[in-house]
Amino acid sequence: MTYDPGRRGESRVPVLRNEWREPLRAQRDPLAGDSGRVRSNRDEHQHWPKQSWLGRFVSTYGWRAYALPVLVVITVLVIYQTVTGTTTPTPTAHESVEGPPTIGAGGTAIVGAPPKGLTQFDANLPTGILPEGGPFTQAGGRSWHVVPGATPQVGEGTAKVFRYTVEIEDGLDTTSFGGDEAFARMVDETLANPKSWIHNPQFGFVRVDAAAPGEPDFRVSLTSPMTIRDGCGYEIQLEASCYNPAFHPVPGSPREPRVFINEARWVRGAVSFQGDVGSYRQYLLNHEIGHAIGYHQHSACEEDGALAPVMMQQTFSTSNADAAKFDPDSITPDDKTCRFNPWPYPIA
Repeated sequence: MTYDPGRRGESRVPVLRNEWREPLRAQRDPLAGDSGRVRSNRDEHQHWPKQSWLGRFVSTYGWRAYALPVLVVITVLVIYQTVTGTTTPTPTAHESVEGPPTIGAGGTAIVGAPPKGLTQFDANLPTGILPEGGPFTQAGGRSWHVVPGATPQVGEGTAKVFRYTVEIEDGLDTTSFGGDEAFARMVDETLANPKSWIHNPQFGFVRVDAAAPGEPDFRVSLTSPMTIRDGCGYEIQLEASCYNPAFHPVPGSPREPRVFINEARWVRGAVSFQGDVGSYRQYLLNHEIGHAIGYHQHSACEEDGALAPVMMQQTFSTSNADAAKFDPDSITPDDKTCRFNPWPYPIA
């Protein structure tokens, strides 16, 4: 109880203090009649059922109780990935390349030329014919000169750094498209573009010239249509380009892996590229060099209206129904038609 010693001479009844009814802090309005919210009776709490350990844990920590198990799982995953060296794949640029390359694989088969045995093929395929356009040299000297100049390495080259030369067949007149240097610059700039093969860290490229020691891995060679027929074949009578890993300029000469770029196509492009000769030239380089670095198979249009894979034979068509006619071993005919695309990694 409490006792007020200041009031002597008066009969005062001692006031019993109920500690459970008094507030723990002052009221906002001391004159208000209501003394505030009535506190709950702790004695009554003792009669409630006891909570489980999980219930007490959740009551104590609230939302943290749900976040803690998630953090534990993430921590375990991070530790595991750090120890094993594995990581969760991150989104990458859209790829128009199918399958892994066979880097450094040997072979003598011509890659990229129409397959043999299709003598009944209709050479008047509308999308495969050579468009009208500027002049080109029908037949060159069947020998090549290296364009002088070299470039620093582009691309990481974790699997291989390819050494290449840029060459022009003797007898070609390149003045209509800027000369030999313009062709070489187009090759270099295409390979150095992040949408080209260097987007894949496996690949690196270094341009060398005739002064460099050793042999290049391949020779990017601008070549006349008649010499192309010798280097790539002419079973299907359409102007084509190709990669020949075992080309011999003369019988008994050393093997010269050549990326044959058809000058007729370089000048006039392809119907499927709708007059965009610049994009076609980039495609032609990326496609044929793709064969040289290990992508030997051709691709089909995967989704109607999408960008064509760079390893699709877009020179002839971007339609699977057409492509299956000149490449029946790789392409299944269907109703899918893609849009032309010059790049292995078009969204880089």
